[in-house]
Amino acid sequence: MKIKEIMTKEVISVDKDEDLKHVLDLMKKHNITKIPVVEDKKLVGIVTDSLIAYKLGSIRKRDISTSRMHASSVTEKEIDIISPDTDVKKILKMVGKPGPTMLPVVEKDKLVGVVTKADLLFLVDSKKPLNTIMQRDIHAVSPEDRIVHARRVMIDENVARLPVVDQGKLFGIISDIEIAFAFAKLKKSFSLGRQKHRLDKLTVKTVMKSPVLWTTRTVSVIEAAKIMMKHHIGSLPVIDDDALVGIVTRTDLLKTVSL
Repeated sequence: MKIKEIMTKEVISVDKDEDLKHVLDLMKKHNITKIPVVEDKKLVGIVTDSLIAYKLGSIRKRDISTSRMHASSVTEKEIDIISPDTDVKKILKMVGKPGPTMLPVVEKDKLVGVVTKADLLFLVDSKKPLNTIMQRDIHAVSPEDRIVHARRVMIDENVARLPVVDQGKLFGIISDIEIAFAFAKLKKSFSLGRQKHRLDKLTVKTVMKSPVLWTTRTVSVIEAAKIMMKHHIGSLPVIDDDALVGIVTRTDLLKTVSL
């Protein structure tokens, strides 16, 4: 199976000089977290929600509005590029490795598509229950934790999202995109002198995504993949007796695929 058979061909991209506000607007409108960046129609990298959250949260960027920042300032430039004729087996070997989770597909120096983990989920066919692959060592935050703390946990533990838990019960989920939107809103709403104080007070419960779609440990791997595809989500918390006992991500599901 070749990449051209499964890639997303209708690609949303931005010019490197596009302002960050427009980039965030596109992410919100299309429910995406990564966008290819081009210059003179040639690919130069990928803008990611993770890098946006990092840059907007850093002290040296707090006095610059999103309308004065450009896509180029939040672009991952060290990325892998694949061709339409690349074998899907090669892509599956890259799942879970460091780097942007979107792979640009380039032909004759032209961006012709992208491949994400969501594009690969249809390959999942395991009927094993989720408790055989789910992550049990869960990194979580509470609704009252500060966003800066949640962001630090995500960086230190190298995770893209955190369940929001109170007394063992799931209340929501927070990821880079929610944090990026929150930082951008704060920069727009408050003067530089008040931003640090407001940032220190910003709590997880004010920006987390809630309610959260969840599942149980007896649901099969293939059924979990179908849920993620249907609802366009990247993870499923696993609940047992009203308590959070695990989490499964697209990466976990794709590691079960063998072609």
